[in-house]
Amino acid sequence: MLKKIKYSKIAIVIFLTVLIWVWADLALDETFPVPGATIIVAESESSPDLWVNFGGKASTSIDNIVLKGPASKIAEIKRELNDGSRELKFSLYPDWQGISTAGSHTLNVLDFIKKSAELRELSGLTAESCDPNTLTVDVVKLVERPLTVQCIDESGNSQKTESIVPPTINMLVPGDWGLNKLIAQVKLTRSEIEKAREEPIEKKPSVELAAEQIRESAKAVTIKLAPEEDTLNVKRIENATIMIAMDPTLSAKYYVEITNLSSVLNPFAVRATNEAKEAYENQQLPQMTLYIFDSDTKKGRKKVNYNFPPEYVRTGTIELSQEPAIAEFKLIPRPSAESE
Repeated sequence: MLKKIKYSKIAIVIFLTVLIWVWADLALDETFPVPGATIIVAESESSPDLWVNFGGKASTSIDNIVLKGPASKIAEIKRELNDGSRELKFSLYPDWQGISTAGSHTLNVLDFIKKSAELRELSGLTAESCDPNTLTVDVVKLVERPLTVQCIDESGNSQKTESIVPPTINMLVPGDWGLNKLIAQVKLTRSEIEKAREEPIEKKPSVELAAEQIRESAKAVTIKLAPEEDTLNVKRIENATIMIAMDPTLSAKYYVEITNLSSVLNPFAVRATNEAKEAYENQQLPQMTLYIFDSDTKKGRKKVNYNFPPEYVRTGTIELSQEPAIAEFKLIPRPSAESE
C-alpha cells in the first residue's frame, strides 16, 4: 500500500529552499561603480522667477557612483547600462532640496542620490559613495524684460516676416542679459512655415536660459511670414564631361561612339544656388551619363542623364533649366567579338 503523500511537508521544503537561495543572493552583495551619471535640474513650479543651474548649465555629470546590492540586481543594472536600455539620470527638484533663494547653494550629492526617486526605482540597490561629494547649485533671480520676437526654423535659420503681433513680449530673463540677448524666439516647423506664408498663425515664443532649459511665454504671438524667395538663378554650365555606362555583357561586345559629342557637350543651363552649381561643377563624377541597355542597341539616340549632387536635388536647389541633351551614338563591334 502506497504511503500517503504529505503535501504540507513538500511545501515547507520548497519554501525553505527558495528562502535559502534568496538569503544566499542577498548575502552575496556586490558593488558596482557607475561612470557618467547625470543630475538634471527640474524647473521650480513654486518659483518661476528663479533660474537654477550648475554653472550656467541645466545638468552636470557625476564621474562615479558606487552602487551596492545583490549580485543578480547588479548584473541586471550592468546589462541595462551596457545595452543602452537604461541611463542613470537624477532629477533635481529645487523645492524638495530647500533651494529657493538667489545665490550659491551646496548640494550633498550622496545624500541627494540616496533619497532620489530614481534610486528607489532600482529596488534592492543602495548608493555607497560618489564623486564629487558636493556640488554648487547656482540660483539666479530673473527679472521681467521686454524681448524682441524673432522667427527661426528648426535649424535655427532666421525667417523673414511680414508681421509679428505683438513685436515684443515680456518674459523673465537674467537681469545681466545685454540688449543683444533680449530676444524671444518662435521656432517653426516646415509645415508651420508653409502655413504662415499663406495666413497668420499663433505660437508661443521662448527663451533658452541654457541648453535643455527652455522657458516658454504664457502668451502667444501672431506671425505672418513673407512669401518664399526664389533663390535659384539660371546659371550656365560649361566644360561638362560625360561618361558611358553599359551592361558588362554588352560592353564586352561593343564600344560606343557618340557621333554628336560636341553638341552634347555644349554649355547648358541649370537653375541653382551658387553653392549647388559649384558642387556640381567640381564633383568627381562626370556631369552627364549616357546609359545604354540591350533595349537601346537599335535606337541609336537617347537622352543623357545629368548627375546633379543628390543632396542638392533633395533640397530642390539645383535642376535642369532646358530640355536634356540627346546623344546620337553607334555601337561598334569589338574585334574579339567579331572573331567569335
